[in-house]
Amino acid sequence: MVREPVTLTGANANPMPEIFDSPTEWQAQYESGWLAHYEANGAIDWSLYPRPRNQEAVGGPGIPLAESRLLFVTSAGAYLPAAQEPFAAENDLGDYGIRTIPSDTPLAEIAFAHTHYPHDAVNTDPQVLLPLRHLESLRDEGLLGELAPAFVSFMGYQPDVPRVVAETAPRVVAFAKEAAVRAALLVPA
Repeated sequence: MVREPVTLTGANANPMPEIFDSPTEWQAQYESGWLAHYEANGAIDWSLYPRPRNQEAVGGPGIPLAESRLLFVTSAGAYLPAAQEPFAAENDLGDYGIRTIPSDTPLAEIAFAHTHYPHDAVNTDPQVLLPLRHLESLRDEGLLGELAPAFVSFMGYQPDVPRVVAETAPRVVAFAKEAAVRAALLVPA
């Protein structure tokens, strides 16, 4: 399996420092440990994986949700099988793409391409990872201003954190800006 290297240089060397401490150090540990072992043996050893650490929690001022447009985001690997390619769930190095799905899509039309969590609960009730109908209820009750017309899905199995920061996160942020949202709700898988 060929990996695409991510080189962060110049202005991009630390594109989102407020959400990821010491990316250069983390990248070196990742490449010399977990990734080197994987490339040499074709096996994943999570004991070698350097967990990202942040000294301070990222946050911002609160906003009135009843007056806001909310973007729903999930790491469940949701996609529309009739119109979109599934995520590369079997890729040991992860899939860093996103899929956007209309928020009013019937849940039965959504599939999940992610092999790193058990699917029993989501197969029984997709709202455990896609609470779209619940969010619509909050909107209808006036507790949420509105729901963005589409939501964002990605596959949460993304072991290369600088790639998440350099590729996945900017795609989600760009979509959020395009959708003119003031808030986001991430439901992890």
